[in-house]
Amino acid sequence: MEFGGFTQSFDVAQLVLYVFWAFFAGLIYYLQREAHREGYPMVTDRANGPVITGWPLVRPKTYKMRHGPDMVAPNPNRVDGDYSFEPGNAWSGGNIVPKGDPLLAGVGSGGWAMRADEPDLTYDGDPKIVPLRVAKEYNVAKQNVDPRGMQVLCADKESAGQVIDMWIDQSESIFRYIEVALKGSDIRVLIPMNFARINKQGVHVNALMSYQFGNVPKTRLPEQITLLEEEKIMGYFGAGLLYAHPSRLDPLL
Repeated sequence: MEFGGFTQSFDVAQLVLYVFWAFFAGLIYYLQREAHREGYPMVTDRANGPVITGWPLVRPKTYKMRHGPDMVAPNPNRVDGDYSFEPGNAWSGGNIVPKGDPLLAGVGSGGWAMRADEPDLTYDGDPKIVPLRVAKEYNVAKQNVDPRGMQVLCADKESAGQVIDMWIDQSESIFRYIEVALKGSDIRVLIPMNFARINKQGVHVNALMSYQFGNVPKTRLPEQITLLEEEKIMGYFGAGLLYAHPSRLDPLL
């Protein structure tokens, strides 16, 4: 009896290649399935349109959260946000047009997700993002410009108000928001740090005009911000990049 007859008719390297192909195909299927845990089922923006469940279908999975209630994904009963728009044309997948105030419509560059109306928490369960007046152990680095007391200069070259505090992420040790007292009122709003440029002349915010700061979504509590409030504030400033002035809707060339 001759030994090695199987390997003479079937290459071991070929077998390993087939096993790799099978593994890689399974990996792609798994990743594609897990990608459908968030954002599905999708509801079309057209009236009486189809509900898109996505393929491959995935069974709901419960995630045990360290703080707060458990999360189920996908969740067909999730609450959607309140968006204001109308179709720009008759076919599905076409552009949509904001209705009312485009900065509050929640679409386009101002889109936001219906996150939990609870604050993000640190490992110890404390609110993660708080003003410096609460997190007294933090401060602005000496080599950086401290914007407190400076004016907020907007796209129309006018001042929206004065900076009164900075909000810090205690888990990441990074500033997330600038708190501003608006001119001529007792209203205080937050500016996301990534929409602000700070120098010795002031805090420059090109996303909005000065008169648009009054409608920036507010926080429910003066020293705490929820995940949903973060979404809405970020969406308002994001919308300003496109809708703050009609000229921003025109082609660049």
